Amino acid sequence: MTAPLLAVRGLVKHFPLKKDVLGRGGGVVRAVDGLDFEVWQGETLGVVGESGCGKSTTARLLMHLIEPTAGEVVFDGARVGSRDLPLKAYHRQVQMVFQDSYASLNPRLTVEHSIAFGPQVHGVGRREATERARSLLAKVGLEPRRFAERYPHELSGGQRQRVNIARALALEPRIVILDEAVSALDKSVEAQVLNLLLDLKDEFGLTYVFISHDLQVVRFISDRVMVMYLGEVAEVGAAESLFEAPRHPYTAALLSSMPSMDPDRRIEQAPLAGDPPNPIDPPGGCRFHPRCPRAEAVCAQRAPARAGIARGGVACLMHEPGSGHAAAPGAAA
Repeated sequence: MTAPLLAVRGLVKHFPLKKDVLGRGGGVVRAVDGLDFEVWQGETLGVVGESGCGKSTTARLLMHLIEPTAGEVVFDGARVGSRDLPLKAYHRQVQMVFQDSYASLNPRLTVEHSIAFGPQVHGVGRREATERARSLLAKVGLEPRRFAERYPHELSGGQRQRVNIARALALEPRIVILDEAVSALDKSVEAQVLNLLLDLKDEFGLTYVFISHDLQVVRFISDRVMVMYLGEVAEVGAAESLFEAPRHPYTAALLSSMPSMDPDRRIEQAPLAGDPPNPIDPPGGCRFHPRCPRAEAVCAQRAPARAGIARGGVACLMHEPGSGHAAAPGAAA
C-alpha cells in the first residue's frame, strides 16, 4: 500500500473543567494534545506509556466514542464522519475490545446474542447472524454447544474476553483496537489469548492497534510501537529497534523499568524521578524536560519538531539538527 489504512492528524481532546461557586478553576485537561500517527494494513501498532498519558482516550477517539476537540481520523483515504465515510460504515470496519471483559458485555444477553447483536444492527438477518456468532465462538476456542446459551456471569475472565474478541470480529472488521485487552488476565490465560489474537490476525487479515502497559506483551505482539507521554507522541519505531535502541530519554527510562532476570542488567535507582506533570497546566517546551536526565535550558524554551514522527521519528531536541541542544546533530563539540 502507498497510503496507511488509518491516519491520525492533529488529534486533540481537551476535557473542560467546571468553575466553583467563586468563579475559580476552569481550564481544560489536555488528555490528548496533537497526535499524529499512522497504522498500515496488516500490522500491529503497539501503544505504550504511563497511566494517564492518553492511551485509552486515544482509543475512544479512534472509535469516535467521544468527539475530538480538533484533528481528524482518515480511514482508507476517507475522513471519518464525512459524507464519504459516515460513522456507521466506519464502525463496520473498525471494532474495539475493551479492558473490562465483564462490564463490556450485556449481563441480560446470552453469549450468542451478544455476538449476533452487532451484525443484526447492521442489516444481517437473524439466522445468518446467529450462525456467524456460533462460528466465531468456535474460532476463539469456545465450543458453541457448551457456551452459546450461557450468560457472562457464568464464564471466567478469559472466556469472557474470548467472547469480546468474537463480538469484535462479528462485523468482519479490517482493524481491531485492543485497549488493555489482556491486562486483567492471569499469565497462563494471557498467553493463550495472545496466541489466539495472532492466529485470528493471520486467518482474517486483520490490523491491530494494541494498547497496553505491559511492555513484554507489546514487544511480543507488535510490529511497530508508539510511545506516548502526557498526551503527545514521544517516539515511533519498529518494535525490535525501539526496544533494543530507544532514542527518546523517556522511552529509555520506560524500558529500563522492565523486570530482568539477568543480575547484570538490574538497576538500583529509579530511572525517573517524580510524577508526570499536571495535564491541566503542562510545562512549556518539551513536556518531558522536568524529569529528563539529559535536559538543557533549550528544552524548557522550545518544543521538539513533530514533522515526520508519524512514520517513525522521535520528538526530542537531541535528535533535531540545529535545535540548540549540545547532543543535537551538527552541534559544536
